[in-house]
Amino acid sequence: MTQDSDQRLADVVQREQSRLLRFIRRRVPDARDVEDILQEVWAELVDANHRLMPIEHVTGWLFSVARNRITDLFRRKRPERFGDAVIVTDGGEALPMEDLLPSTDAGPDAVLVRGVMLEQLNRALAELPEEQRQVFVGHEIDGRSFKEMSAATGVNINTLLARKRYAVLHLRERLQQAFDDWKSERGR
Repeated sequence: MTQDSDQRLADVVQREQSRLLRFIRRRVPDARDVEDILQEVWAELVDANHRLMPIEHVTGWLFSVARNRITDLFRRKRPERFGDAVIVTDGGEALPMEDLLPSTDAGPDAVLVRGVMLEQLNRALAELPEEQRQVFVGHEIDGRSFKEMSAATGVNINTLLARKRYAVLHLRERLQQAFDDWKSERGR
């Protein structure tokens, strides 16, 4: 009985692996999360099999479990905030982005540096694809929730989260580059 059961599991895995993987990849942007979810689905299938849980439609059950794991993932993950971004100095120190923008009360030099950094941010925003820019501005600047934006645009929340993530990654990279360029010019 156990050997027959194990063979049935192996057959299901072989038959459904690629379809399930594509299903998860379309919904989850991070490859590591995709693999984790896929492993969780298989683990749950093995567990259900060992508990002799009757599953009438294995394929439908697998995709339902995958959908639930994807939902769990996005509930656990806090959306990335641009304010959490850091710039890495030559010494390896990570400085929060907000700490790099001097206060306008700190005098004319601080106002100049703040203006340059904000100009760099605007340039980096302009480089983003329109969909990513809209989500970033909506969430970070306008303070709209992903649920609000999804209702207004008809775009799935997971898609909006992925667009925001890509926007944040691009902006962090561009501002790190601007910071590095500024430091090299200053060191001349």
